[in-house]
Amino acid sequence: MGGLPVTAKYVIHARLEVEGVVEKPDVIGAIFGQTEGLLGPDLDLRELQKTGRIGRINVELKERGGKTIGRITIPSSLDRVETALIAALVETVDKVGPYSARIRVERIEDLRTKKRQWVIERAKEILLKWEREEMPDIRKIVERILREVTELEVIKYGKEELPAGPDVDKSDILIIVEGRADVVNLVRHGYKNVIAIGGATKIPKTIIDLSKRKTTIAFVDGDRGGDLILRELLKVAKIDYVARAPPGKEVEELTAKEIAKCLKNKISAGEYLAQIGVVKEEVPKKVFEYVSELRGTLEALILDDRWNAIGRVLVRDLVDYMDKIDKAHAIIFDGIITQRLVDKAFSKGVRYLIGVRVGSLSRQPEGIRIMTFDELEHKLEEKSV
Repeated sequence: MGGLPVTAKYVIHARLEVEGVVEKPDVIGAIFGQTEGLLGPDLDLRELQKTGRIGRINVELKERGGKTIGRITIPSSLDRVETALIAALVETVDKVGPYSARIRVERIEDLRTKKRQWVIERAKEILLKWEREEMPDIRKIVERILREVTELEVIKYGKEELPAGPDVDKSDILIIVEGRADVVNLVRHGYKNVIAIGGATKIPKTIIDLSKRKTTIAFVDGDRGGDLILRELLKVAKIDYVARAPPGKEVEELTAKEIAKCLKNKISAGEYLAQIGVVKEEVPKKVFEYVSELRGTLEALILDDRWNAIGRVLVRDLVDYMDKIDKAHAIIFDGIITQRLVDKAFSKGVRYLIGVRVGSLSRQPEGIRIMTFDELEHKLEEKSV
């Protein structure tokens, strides 16, 4: 008779005990029959159900030892006082069929409390989603502002319109880098006396002229491309100092701390040229033959101080093999130069570590020379000129 009202505010929960075996219709009939007219027509259960002010009376029963126990639930859209009266009214039922019965209300559930809790939890979800989707990340805003401000500070300098910082003319020191991205990164971190060669095939005349009247620092990437740019600069411009990004890294991706460290560790151009000269003198021709022999083999050669091979091993076993040797002067291998290999080679007193390419290195110990196959072959070409 009727259903659960959509507008139900409360649910009466009651416990039933009957001194005999009965069915659901017996219980419902007893409730309607024994409460009829007790509180007048305004609170008559049948009338209230017809008008949707209380919902369907639900009864769940179990038989236990010849008796019946169960639970009764009654939804109500009445106010609190009227709902309490209905709860008390139901407790007046003392018979179901021919058997004595007892109904006791255990609690009245406020459905609005559940709704309020649901509203609160749902509001939290909506707010979090809103913040994630609509509220901007303050860090991203700061980064964007810095990037855009930095872009505004990068100017075009000279007749070649080279990317440069705003202090190129003001400062006595000039930092020379390769491209616009390098300039942007340095300006962002406060180095505004910077200019790029702009990816030109030859060094721009503006760079050459500036180098004649300023103290210059060539700041290049830590790869072969950086070496090539340095050589071109040294041929035509006055370069006082050389600074390099860590092996395998580019100037444009360095952090403020890394930039400061690279510039602090700069060496004079004369020292750089001396280093190149030492390599030309000390690396004999047979080393270039070793490189050609090892390409594509995934093997390593261990050399003594006379550049003679004293061991050969697969690259995958190289670290373990180094534990067994004491007098290795150089290692040439068909693989990537990793930090693990650099540290192990340095600990064993190795002076030269030569591989196919350089991986990501966080540090390079002094006293060990790291080179790639391509660098060696380039040096061989220079020697033959």
